[in-house]
Order: sequence, then structure tokens, then C-alpha cells
Amino acid sequence: MSPKSCPIVGFCCLLLLFVSGANAVNITRILDRFPEYSKFNSLLNETGLTKEIAGRQTITVLAVDDDSMDSLSDRPVEVVKRILSVHIILDYFDIPKIQRSKKSTIATTLYQASGTAISQQGFVNITDFGGHDIRFGSAVRGSPMDVKLVGLVMSQPYNVSILHVDGIIVAPGIDGNFLPPPAGAGAPQKTVVPQKGAPSQDDESGDYETPAEAPAEVAETPADAPAPDAPANSPSVRAADDDDDNKKASPPSSSKSSSGSMRASFLVAAMALVSSLVAL
Repeated sequence: MSPKSCPIVGFCCLLLLFVSGANAVNITRILDRFPEYSKFNSLLNETGLTKEIAGRQTITVLAVDDDSMDSLSDRPVEVVKRILSVHIILDYFDIPKIQRSKKSTIATTLYQASGTAISQQGFVNITDFGGHDIRFGSAVRGSPMDVKLVGLVMSQPYNVSILHVDGIIVAPGIDGNFLPPPAGAGAPQKTVVPQKGAPSQDDESGDYETPAEAPAEVAETPADAPAPDAPANSPSVRAADDDDDNKKASPPSSSKSSSGSMRASFLVAAMALVSSLVAL
């Protein structure tokens, strides 16, 4: 490398550092201007999320004011980090963009980027209910949409946006309690297994959501139900059909016997007449 090129290379390196530093998000410095978010800002520092945010060029922060931060005071630092990382969206959202979007939008958060999220824990549901009612909630199915948008704190399109929300988004199971209690987990197995074994005559009649006594009553119904359909294939019907056929066939046989008796009586009368003539 020639001595003349060294200053050029150094200038390029300084320029890259300046550009990267300019694009880095210093969330602590931004929130320092808003004392009502001091607890939120302090927890971002304690959990190390400020460093992770600084490595992003486009984010949206769902900031919670001090009056709504009490629910995190008794939680472990690691759990607080997971919860707060759900409030860091890896995209730019301001109020006009949300209103222009579809009714519901699923956004990726910093917790999803951590690789430790389970199911939809790392995503946030943003829903515009109309009438200036925009709400946030976990994208986990069945999660409540009870965190409302209060207003815009600041924005730097399309780099940083800080939205004021009135509560904390807690995704189900994010505190580490992913498994149900042992007692609750064992109870369904005890109730389901007998139901599978009991209605062996007709498995389709078993309803797993009904009480245990219900399958016995359901099992009795199919036993009586075939009765209306049984005459079609039962021997009694065939016998009845044969009797009907015999009844239908009997009139021709009776007519034949009556005609034969008339012939016999006529023959007897003729022979009697002939014998009387011979006697004369």
C-alpha cells in the first residue's frame, strides 16, 4: 500500500464509523427527555436491551409510563428482559401507518430475534378497532387485546418510533411457566382413558366433553335404534311376506277345486240318468 493511499483508507474508515454511529439508536438518550418513562428506561439499561436496540436501524418502542410499571417490580431480571423485548418491534410503526394498514397486523419483536420465543410469543398483534381505538396484545392465540395506544412520543421516519401504551404486554408462558400444574395435567388422563375403553361396542358414540355417565346412556340408544330398521332384514318379515304370498296364491287353487267338484257332480248325475233309462 502506497503512503498516499493511507489517508484515504483512514478517511473511509472514519466515515463508516460516523455513518454507523449516526444510524445507531440511542434509546436511553431519547427517553431521557421524557421523565415519565424513567422506570421503563432504567429497566432497558438493567436488562441490557439498550445495547441490542443500538444495533438496530429500524425499531418501534412501545413505551410504558411509570404509573403502569409496578407489575414488573417483583419479577426476575431475565423475565423482565423477555417481557420488555416484546415491546421492541423490529419495524417502523407510527399512528398514520397503523391506520393505513389492515385491521390487524402481526409484527416481529426483539424477543423473536433472541431465538428463545415459543410459538407466537415473539410477535405482537396490532389491531385498529376504529374510532381512535388502537390496541396491542400478544400474538399467542387467545391473548387479550387490552393494551391501548395513548399517543406518539416521538418519531424519526423511517428509523425510530416511540409509541406510548397504557399497559404491559405479557405473552402467555413468557415467565417460564410453559407446563400446566401436575395435578391439572393428570386429571384429564384419568377421565379420558376410561371413556375410550368403556364404549367398545360403538366408539363413535363417545363424546370426550360429556360427563362419564353419558356414554352409557348413549350406548343404550343404538341398541334400541335398530328395532325400526330390523323388519327390513328380519326373518319375521320374510315369513309375513310368505304368508301374504300364500294368501294371494290361494284363490286360484280354490277355484280349481270348485270346478273339479262341479264336473264330478255332473258326471254322477249323467250316470244316474243313464242307469234309470236302462232300467226302463
